[in-house]
Amino acid sequence: MTQRLLVRDLAQLATPAGREAPLRGRALGEVDVLEDAFVLCDGGTIEAVGRMRDLPALGGEVVELDGRGLCAIPGLVDCHTHAAFGGDRVEEFSLRSGGASYEELHAAGGGIRWTMRATRDAGEGGLRAAVELHRSWMLREGTTTFEAKSGYGLDRDTELASLRAIRDAGGIPTWLGAHAVPPEFDDADAYLDFALAEVLPEATQLAEAADVFLERGAFDAAQARRYLEACRDAGLALRLHGDQFTESGAIPLAVELAARSVDHLEATGDEGIRTLASSGVVGVLLPASALFLDRPMPPARRLVDAGAAVALATDFNPGSAFCESLPLVCSLAGTQLHLSPAEALAACTINAAHVLGRADNIGRLAPGYSADITLLDAPDWRYLAYHLGGRVLARVVVGGELR
Repeated sequence: MTQRLLVRDLAQLATPAGREAPLRGRALGEVDVLEDAFVLCDGGTIEAVGRMRDLPALGGEVVELDGRGLCAIPGLVDCHTHAAFGGDRVEEFSLRSGGASYEELHAAGGGIRWTMRATRDAGEGGLRAAVELHRSWMLREGTTTFEAKSGYGLDRDTELASLRAIRDAGGIPTWLGAHAVPPEFDDADAYLDFALAEVLPEATQLAEAADVFLERGAFDAAQARRYLEACRDAGLALRLHGDQFTESGAIPLAVELAARSVDHLEATGDEGIRTLASSGVVGVLLPASALFLDRPMPPARRLVDAGAAVALATDFNPGSAFCESLPLVCSLAGTQLHLSPAEALAACTINAAHVLGRADNIGRLAPGYSADITLLDAPDWRYLAYHLGGRVLARVVVGGELR
């Protein structure tokens, strides 16, 4: 028999309204809030939600959790992380703090290549330990579902080991085979020849999606198209890093290829906003990265007002966003991106779930959805964004199990 879990006497329960995904426009800010509420889980599925006065008599064995003083929101969904890496980039952080730019370090052979060397040296065991550790950090911040990318190995064995480590830690793997050009290749085209011939066939057995860093100094639009079309033909969903430093064609390419998302958008202008708003592609906003690199914030308010679908994520990685906290990202969404707490909640739950192809199963507190619940130690669910850097997390429930 599966365990039934009752989270009872909650101060508030808050969940994105409706059943559609992704949410955009006015619907992005619509949240259903219940006070003095409960969530009843049957195994890994939510059986019922409601007010305590409407709780029916429960037969059989039920594990009860006292929710007094707590608020329940859907388990947070981090749809863009780089959790599979070895080492750190604390030395790079020190150099950047002294004035060196991210692009200068990347061009000098630092940046992603620094992490590539440490990741290759870590081996498969080291990568497994790293992803498990990073997973535990995310869980402490209320993240119950996470995506993670490869892209720091950039050779066959390390890329595949990264994807296995992500999968085995319970993450959703994305093959970021086109992240940078490793030093053993003369140019991006030669590297793509290798990656598509030698890594893609096995990556498709492990990953759900493919991603590319379309940016000056990485891969241009033609190279990104070649990579993404090959990955699409092999059965992978498509995603792009785009408009982080320059507008180099990422949004038009994402729309043309019906990608799930284009992520970053710090450099996106008016035409890009209009193009994204008229498409089904989600813009994934990464304000912790913009803050960490002292870059302009993505134009979130203009994107939402234009009708674009947006999601929020941490971009957790060792070089440009060493941050695993979605609550902190929600605070940045409110203070820097000018999104309301309701818009931020939807952006890191149901819209992030849509990016991962799971909006019918995670991202809401409603009957039939996965029993993933983030419990906040706060009198109001909006503390998720309001308490800047504070310890707002009380407990999490993942698949109906208290963690």
